[in-house]
Amino acid sequence: MQQKKNLSVVAVSAAAVAFAVSLLLATATDARVTKIVIESTLDPDATLAATGPAGAIKRISGRAYGELDPAHPGNAIIQDISLAPRNASGKVEYVSTFQLVMPSDPSKMSGLMWHDVPNRGGRITIVPAERNAGDVGLSSGWQGENVGNTAYTKPDAEFVIVPVAKNVDGSPIRGEVLGRIVNRSGANSQPLMVQVNPLPYKPFDLDTKKASLTVIKHETVDGKVTIDSVMPSSDWAWAKCDAANPFPGTPDATQICLKNGFNPKLLYQVVFTAQDPPVLGIGFAAFRDVASFFRNETKDDFGTANPLAGKITHVISRGNSQSGNYLRGFIHLGFNQDEAGRQVHDGAWPIIAGRRIALNFRWAQPDGVLELYQAGSEGPQWWVPWPDTVRGLPERGILDRCTASKTCPRIIEHFGSAEVWALKLTPEWVGTDGKADIPLPENVRRYYIASSNHGGYIVPTPNTMFNASLAGNTLPAPNCPGNNFGSAVLAPNVMPHIHTVNALRQHFRNWVMKGVAPPASVWPRLKNGDLVDATKAAMGFPTIPGIPATLPSNFIMPTFDYDWGPDFNANDGAGVPTKIPPPIKQVINMKVPRVNADGNELGGVPVVLQDAPLGTYLGWNITAGGARPFHEGQICNYVGGMVPFAKTKADRAATNDTRLSLEERYTDHAGYVAAVRKAAANAVAQGFLLQADADALIAQADASNVLR
Repeated sequence: MQQKKNLSVVAVSAAAVAFAVSLLLATATDARVTKIVIESTLDPDATLAATGPAGAIKRISGRAYGELDPAHPGNAIIQDISLAPRNASGKVEYVSTFQLVMPSDPSKMSGLMWHDVPNRGGRITIVPAERNAGDVGLSSGWQGENVGNTAYTKPDAEFVIVPVAKNVDGSPIRGEVLGRIVNRSGANSQPLMVQVNPLPYKPFDLDTKKASLTVIKHETVDGKVTIDSVMPSSDWAWAKCDAANPFPGTPDATQICLKNGFNPKLLYQVVFTAQDPPVLGIGFAAFRDVASFFRNETKDDFGTANPLAGKITHVISRGNSQSGNYLRGFIHLGFNQDEAGRQVHDGAWPIIAGRRIALNFRWAQPDGVLELYQAGSEGPQWWVPWPDTVRGLPERGILDRCTASKTCPRIIEHFGSAEVWALKLTPEWVGTDGKADIPLPENVRRYYIASSNHGGYIVPTPNTMFNASLAGNTLPAPNCPGNNFGSAVLAPNVMPHIHTVNALRQHFRNWVMKGVAPPASVWPRLKNGDLVDATKAAMGFPTIPGIPATLPSNFIMPTFDYDWGPDFNANDGAGVPTKIPPPIKQVINMKVPRVNADGNELGGVPVVLQDAPLGTYLGWNITAGGARPFHEGQICNYVGGMVPFAKTKADRAATNDTRLSLEERYTDHAGYVAAVRKAAANAVAQGFLLQADADALIAQADASNVLR
């Protein structure tokens, strides 16, 4: 494909153009937020310090009641909305929770509202820098499974209450669902989990003859499965059991009890028939309409005033990890345009998120993190139209619909190494064939924070980032995130994101509110030789004490080309999956950043700890055995690791370490502080570090124990 397109006007598919035309032709409807209910007001909120120029801070929380026209082109894309119950006006109803944080004095409002996407129900309060600037924070619900942290009764959580789809004749909809139990042991029953929350679906019938339980001995990172056996239906039950209440236990649709107990060396995979799918895609429309109400309306249909009426001029949506994936899906499906044709968000900040949320299909599991048989990498993961020749899909891009309707936001995305190694990021950069760098349009900036963990390291004390990088001062190995995945072998990666984020926040404000463009995008590219195959040789990865000599070759979590069945729309991640578990048609080759002689990645934005390193910082870690042995020796899902440098040349010689020691690099403590000062000045000059953060980092390095 030629790359000489004018990306200021992104080419779009005929389908996207038709979608935009249909929106223009659609008549205005009443479908929107019709009522808000304020449930709590704290004015001022004593828990939020009023130390900045905006003064005292007010917090409001409540619920928004909305209705959707299922025939409207902006809503018709929602899976099963045509099968949802209607009110007397023919609309589909929902309820969304929300929280507003704002200056108590309306005159101190800046005009900017940050619309944060909650992660698994976690309510979000904007940070002091945003409160002090007079910004407004809106956190609102989108996740409607009604389990765990998004349960409808959970206090102080964000969720959306959505209807259940029924067949046209009113009968229940049923379909097959997959659940997994891993690294569990003993006679007690075990729940089916997705990440850290319960599986949102239950069997409609507790007869185990109507389900199948497969026992799996081993799974490789590239999807090769070794089956131990298929368990007889007489040897397991949908039940709660323990030593005092043994098999077959007490019937319970949320748990599985085994006649002979669970073996932690085995994985248990159940496929069953569930009933009553919630219309989860309504979460996109609810998030859209709540933002539109607080931005545009003066009051609801019952006379309740919008507390932000006339005060909001710009809105930036923002989401971390799962929530960033949500934003990418939100934009791709056209939800940045409300039913009145207005653009909802001026900016969008998907953070550490390189795919689209698995939400808008029947039996979706949006809590998933792309372990085996979890959806989310289907269709275009890239912004501009680009062919997907490997999977045989047409030329599409995430921005197709908003380009056609002229409602695309300005976008900043930033990532770390963990997203490359475990969260299947790099097809977003180079497509599924990995042969060319996909260009970025003018409204998108991309920044890569090399050699960093998922979200970066949150520094608990001023010296931890520096001292924890030293041999003898390493922090305890972390747990691997995911569904009871296991624990890590290597110490945690302490490379931070926070200082880069502070700078990007300022750039985003100026870009959206003043039209001042941020720094040019920085990420590893094929054309620069900084993006290579995921092998030790191609990366130039050194042999490092504590890391097996074969790693990290064949260690990355790849993208799978699943066959979800003929009723699944891979481009939009919509439809009805009918093949459970889905066969893997092919494994997509992944790319990773090249590294330097220390094993630290190239091609990222300047970061002080990266440019004045104290060790090798990895976007991956190794899973230990112990009590949770199933993934032993494999990549530790999406947690990073670290191996400190030796202190002296003699120390490194004793372990055959090829990496220079601290003394060889910096000579003494003063030399190290000088290196930090130089790295900080470079990051400030390039626009990726605020001067206040630079001063703090230099002071922390000076106070550290490095070469004391």
